[in-house]
Amino acid sequence: MRDPRPGPPPRAEDATGRAALTRRRVVDFALRRRGVLSELREGGLSLREVCDADVYLMRAAGFHGVATETVCPVCRKENLTEVSWVFGDDLGSASGSARGADEIEHLALTHDAFTVHVVEVCRSCSWNHLVLSYELGLPEGEGRRVRRVVRQMRR
Repeated sequence: MRDPRPGPPPRAEDATGRAALTRRRVVDFALRRRGVLSELREGGLSLREVCDADVYLMRAAGFHGVATETVCPVCRKENLTEVSWVFGDDLGSASGSARGADEIEHLALTHDAFTVHVVEVCRSCSWNHLVLSYELGLPEGEGRRVRRVVRQMRR
């Protein structure tokens, strides 16, 4: 069964690329999502508490988001958009930013292991929820930052 989530697909051309593009330590937050939606329906949470996407997430959904076939579970006005955020020490200034699938693939082939967090967001009502987290990247010590340090030490 194919994973419908955004992100770079594994490629089989070379061993390094395959290892870098293979999702590791995958965490699916579907159960937590169901719990939040259940609590909302039962009145334990207010719309204000669950429809609280900040302006950066809303902008990222417009620029880097991937449209899904899933209708917003709160307002039912439009389909959700998934945004991928990258976090990792080796990423430098790219850490903590939203990235598209092509950019994530490039980062995975040039940097040490980093984490991708996929957040779903409704651009109508501001519903947002972390749906998936996984690790990508090269084995420890093969990323760009380490190579740069080694080059400087040789001089």
